[in-house]
Amino acid sequence: LGRQEEALREYRTSIEYNPGLGESYWSMANLKVARFTDQEVTAMEQQLGRDDLKEESRIHFLFSLGKAYEDREDYGQAWRHYYQGNQLKRSGVNYDPVENGQHHERIRQAYTRELLQAHEGVGHEAPDPIFIVGLPRTGSTLVEQILASHSQVEGTAELPNLGNIANGTGKYRPDGLAYPDTLSTLTRRDFAAYGKEYLKQVDRHRVLGAPFFIDKMPNNFIHVGWIKLVLPNAKIINTRRHPMDSLLGVYKQLFAKGQNFTYDTLELAEFYRCYDRMMSHWHDVLPGYILDVHYEDTVTDLEGQVRRILDFCGLEFEENCLRYYETSRPVKTASSEQVRQPIYTSALGLWQKYGDDLAEWQDELRDIIEKLPASVRKAAG
Repeated sequence: LGRQEEALREYRTSIEYNPGLGESYWSMANLKVARFTDQEVTAMEQQLGRDDLKEESRIHFLFSLGKAYEDREDYGQAWRHYYQGNQLKRSGVNYDPVENGQHHERIRQAYTRELLQAHEGVGHEAPDPIFIVGLPRTGSTLVEQILASHSQVEGTAELPNLGNIANGTGKYRPDGLAYPDTLSTLTRRDFAAYGKEYLKQVDRHRVLGAPFFIDKMPNNFIHVGWIKLVLPNAKIINTRRHPMDSLLGVYKQLFAKGQNFTYDTLELAEFYRCYDRMMSHWHDVLPGYILDVHYEDTVTDLEGQVRRILDFCGLEFEENCLRYYETSRPVKTASSEQVRQPIYTSALGLWQKYGDDLAEWQDELRDIIEKLPASVRKAAG
């Protein structure tokens, strides 16, 4: 809700009751805009020295100290704590990078240009949804807040419904087919019904009565083809950021759930490559259907990008979209407090501060970095 000082006061009260509850410290760190006192940093380091500290709290303290040391511009210490926190978190989550890569490959093979052209015009005709897709920590909440500041658009949340419906096409089938192999068996009526079902499921999130709404589930980037088939008049915006800042932003984030690809440096770089390959595929088979919005362009040319976004969505320009930080609405992502501020450029090129600690990512993604627009490379280094 943006009541930051009250939130900090309550978090600090909870620490008084239970100094070993690392989640209280991480909740403060996760505001992004709050800084820890020297006493709080010392208290967290002391907690890490305990032999009986619960693993979950240890992870929270490590990520929180990463944020604390980054704020102090001690990037070596920041990286050490983030790295240890991520390693510990990775040991407790399930993620198979090989399986993920194979799943992406099956989707690309299923959604050919021929299939999409053969099914042109199917699906539910409603233009209501605006999907914001991409990786986390790429400026998606900023784009959402800009759009939600428009009188015709309502922001909702990161909704899982679209992917659940797609994967659900393989349930209870006697032939054993699973999505996306089920596409070959679906009819024009099926696609329209699935689009209608999605709108029905998410309707409870639409409380303002605006004609358009935003679904900001980032993982929907693998479902662009599905969106085209079931909701062909929906708009899709793909938020991007310089790969180095993108990976660093994700690696520093301790997610409440999901996003299990983010806790190992190499797996994270591999996932970024999978994402880049997937988006290249969608641009190839659905030319002009997706709008790429680079974070660097948004923060260096806000009005130009706002007009570009609104034009893509078929919306008239409104000044409120430039003053997105004045829009009062609940924001439920890790950027909730950042989007309540006017535009700032301090996060551009932060990856360079970490030096050789990020060399692995530079080597892994060099070819992708070299293909970035000149404006992005200039802004982020």
